[in-house]
Amino acid sequence: MKKIDLNCDMGESYGAWKMGADAGVMPYISSANIACGFHGGDPATIRQTVRLAVDRGVAVGAHPSLPDLMGFGRRAMRISPQDMYDLVIYQAGAVEAFARAAGAKLHHVKCHGALYNMAATDEGLSEAMVRAVRDLGSEVMLYALSNSRNYEIAKKGKIKVAGEVFADRGYADDGTLAPRDKPGGMIEDAETSVKQVLGMIEGGYVTSLAGKRVAVSADTLCLHGDQPGAVVFAQTLRKVFSEKGITVAAP
Repeated sequence: MKKIDLNCDMGESYGAWKMGADAGVMPYISSANIACGFHGGDPATIRQTVRLAVDRGVAVGAHPSLPDLMGFGRRAMRISPQDMYDLVIYQAGAVEAFARAAGAKLHHVKCHGALYNMAATDEGLSEAMVRAVRDLGSEVMLYALSNSRNYEIAKKGKIKVAGEVFADRGYADDGTLAPRDKPGGMIEDAETSVKQVLGMIEGGYVTSLAGKRVAVSADTLCLHGDQPGAVVFAQTLRKVFSEKGITVAAP
């Protein structure tokens, strides 16, 4: 029987600004990546999102970012490996504290936006990220882009790692995510998403925007909570998984 973790980026509202449909999506996922305040989120939102996750039996993860609130963490910055380590430890520590206060544990770390994409191809940043996750505790897992440099380094670093694939993003020929502003970079049709997802879970491949089959290891599947229709996507995916006998559970 096939098994997949369905994760979602959440807790990205802050102050009076609201983003995403966290309460609507939460019943359908198995792990939550909770913003830590650097691209979205604030202390109250972290607390509330952790509580939602714990009440639903959803694994609590940290979603650290570059310090880029204005750009929502999606603008690349030049940082050192030490910067990467400090960013992950500092932000994950905030979510870990709220998880502990709610009677839960930090389950995983999944970096956000540009920080995630930079580590996917940069050896030094990947090694620093892996070291940070290791120092957070032996039970904490890293979610990394499937079959990326980051994923390979995590495997060698002897930490728990899940290869991540995406339900609502297009892919480049090298297995990295296509830019969001490129045609096909964002998948907004549930049927197209389902076709891609089943190919990744059942076939171990994703078809790039140029038509190339790229091998993937699908341990955890991301659905972006900030995209319109996230609840419908989540419902559709769970319905298809049930029909196909695919179990949804955190790794």
